[in-house]
Amino acid sequence: MKVSELGERELISHITKSLTKTGGNVLVGAGEDDCAVLDIGGEDYLLITTDMLHRKTDFPSRMSGWQIGWMSVAVNLSDIASKGARPIGVLMAMGIPPDTELAFIDELVKGMDDCASRYSTGIIGGDTDSHDELTITGTALGLVRKELLVHRRGAKQGDLVCVTGHPGMAGTALLALDRGLPVGNEVLKALFEPAPRINEGIALTCSRSVSSMMDISDGLALSLHDMSKAGDIGFKIYESRLPVLPKIKGLKNEELLEAAVYSGGDFELLFTVSPDKIREAKKACQFTVIGEVIEKGIIIERAGGVETLKARGYEHFKDLVPIRKI
Repeated sequence: MKVSELGERELISHITKSLTKTGGNVLVGAGEDDCAVLDIGGEDYLLITTDMLHRKTDFPSRMSGWQIGWMSVAVNLSDIASKGARPIGVLMAMGIPPDTELAFIDELVKGMDDCASRYSTGIIGGDTDSHDELTITGTALGLVRKELLVHRRGAKQGDLVCVTGHPGMAGTALLALDRGLPVGNEVLKALFEPAPRINEGIALTCSRSVSSMMDISDGLALSLHDMSKAGDIGFKIYESRLPVLPKIKGLKNEELLEAAVYSGGDFELLFTVSPDKIREAKKACQFTVIGEVIEKGIIIERAGGVETLKARGYEHFKDLVPIRKI
């Protein structure tokens, strides 16, 4: 069997099954959540996450070196945000083609540093080597108070399903640019300079209202499936409640809805809240209630009826990863 027959998620599951089980101070290990969680003593847990990005599949060709650097850090900080943690450092490793201009590397590193600084942390180390394709791997560290830690699991039947921002904004920008359509700066920034929801994640966990949480960088639908698997629960999503972007000239409303549900690249937070705690959550940050937790299954209510929400989104080793040519 080839890995392309499995897809990224099944491959990760296959790999983690062969790993020696950890114990002791490792509370959450490989493949269980957005971050590994370690008990290092004291009042905080240490969170660790890593992400790998490639020039051909992860960065639109119109991205500047600075934007590539920014995104490389942001994608790691988004996982830290999903745990309601504060970042304390980022390690960045780069595989660099030998013919790369030094000025490009300077620009790239500046983007990394600016993103880390924006979220009150810094680049604390890393590695470089020679590679055929620009490849960047980041590792982010964070701390969260032990009593505030949230997981992908934890949602209960009847909880409300919520999301920050506008899911599908990055995918919409990519689609519009590919067709040569005009698009606003806010939408473009979602694609080229994504903002991890660090402050929102911290505020939500501090409100003690959230029962489960993760980011939606692989798309809303896939994230719902991940959360469903982790918590052994289901979801009912209402299409009419999705915070879809206002109409963009040249794009059909159906395409905007498709992007909101299935496209990746958004660093928004998906979380669940008990109805009796929704007031506390709303004091923490702005978000939209898009559905509710049910016993099993993942369904979406559309104008034409209710249908199953497919596990589609941004996934390596399958045809679900768009090659960003623009």
